[in-house]
Amino acid sequence: MKKKTQQDLIDLYRKRFQEENVAVEILPPSGSYREYIRLTSPHFNAIGTWNDDVKENNAFIEFSRHFKLKGIKVPEIYDYNPTECTYLQEDLGNETLFSFLSSVRETEGFSDKIIHIYRKVIRELPKIQIVAGKDLNYDFCYPRKAFDRQSMMWDLNYFKYYFLKLAKISFNEQLLEDDFTSFTDYLLKAESTFFMFRDFQSRNIMLRDNEPWFIDYQGGRQGALQYDLASLLYDSKADIPELVREMLIDEYLDELQLIHPVDRKEFRQYFYGYVLIRMMQAMGAYGFRGFYEKKEHFLKSIPFALVNLEIVLRKIDLPVHLHELIRVMKSLPSAEILKNIAPRQEVLTVDITSFSFKKGYPADHSGNGGGFVFDCRSVSNPGRYDQYKSLTGKDAAVIKFFEEDSDMEEFLKPIFSVVERTVEKYNERKFSHLSVSFGCTGGQHRSVYSAERMATYLRNKYPVRVVIHHREQDING
Repeated sequence: MKKKTQQDLIDLYRKRFQEENVAVEILPPSGSYREYIRLTSPHFNAIGTWNDDVKENNAFIEFSRHFKLKGIKVPEIYDYNPTECTYLQEDLGNETLFSFLSSVRETEGFSDKIIHIYRKVIRELPKIQIVAGKDLNYDFCYPRKAFDRQSMMWDLNYFKYYFLKLAKISFNEQLLEDDFTSFTDYLLKAESTFFMFRDFQSRNIMLRDNEPWFIDYQGGRQGALQYDLASLLYDSKADIPELVREMLIDEYLDELQLIHPVDRKEFRQYFYGYVLIRMMQAMGAYGFRGFYEKKEHFLKSIPFALVNLEIVLRKIDLPVHLHELIRVMKSLPSAEILKNIAPRQEVLTVDITSFSFKKGYPADHSGNGGGFVFDCRSVSNPGRYDQYKSLTGKDAAVIKFFEEDSDMEEFLKPIFSVVERTVEKYNERKFSHLSVSFGCTGGQHRSVYSAERMATYLRNKYPVRVVIHHREQDING
């Protein structure tokens, strides 16, 4: 940021808050050309923003004020100097949904803790699209008032010129253009009188006090409901398990039905069409920023996008023929230049869960299904003795009980052998996920001990990521 621009923001801050001693922190750049600094003084703080695109600034300021009035959690705009292209907005902290899920995933996998936050986001989305979008002044939208044919063609050609051509993917240009026309004709039949956030993804959702707040909606316009849901659930590096996606789609539709009638079957059909165009827009951005501007971190999203693309191509069932487009899409994962770009680090994740049979089998959030479930109820139960009733399988007294006064070792030995063989085969075949669950009567002693022993054994023997989850203890705790 230029010294003059930084000083303009400091002056704007001093004028607004009447504070002289102002500390400045330069914030890292985002995917846009906007620049940000954090301004702090003894009694206040704010984010100072510079962007020389005046129309984009006006859209952000107007939408922020409107959403705030409608009760949507967005940053307050403290002051705006259109002449200098600077404004002050509320400081929401540093934690985004993406940074949260990345941190939690390292130790817990895509756990219920992450799903809980996504459910909160999903419940807010229809309010933004319908309730807050109903009387919004769309004259401020920039560069278009609606996600119309022109907008769609921009995105499709962005994908063609900055992804396909730069990645040296072969295609018949006339046939592809014909498919683009047919595709947009189809998408435009979806109801599209709602506010479309446009970039509704994990990096544009802040977490404050465990609640989602929303930023970067200056590109919003009228459009179909499906687009924002597609942006959130098929956000490449968020890498949401497919089973979780399906659950969140249903939850979104349940929430939507409370305020707007919806044909669920029709919604889903259009949904995968909007997933496809959103993915093409994103890949165009990865190509432009990565191939063209040589910003390597954008290229790292491509392998995740290709995995999502393969999933979508298996699900999509459009009532239009897009032969060349689908052919090109199916060819992408095998393209040499793409296979060699920032390949995904395939490390086997082993989810180990303890649970109570009384409360049902544990859910599989990986989307893969399968795995092992072992019944520990044949092993002697320390829970039958008063001195152990308040303890769990992680406590020293219970561990001593299993090691000295039970047949637990005999029970676990063949289980270790079976799981060990599976881990080795899964590693050979580059599988990404294995689940191993131990159940007992209360999910407190035998299953917890068995899960802990399995986790320790695998961590010590194999280069795998082990995620352990004691379902009943986590709920009770």
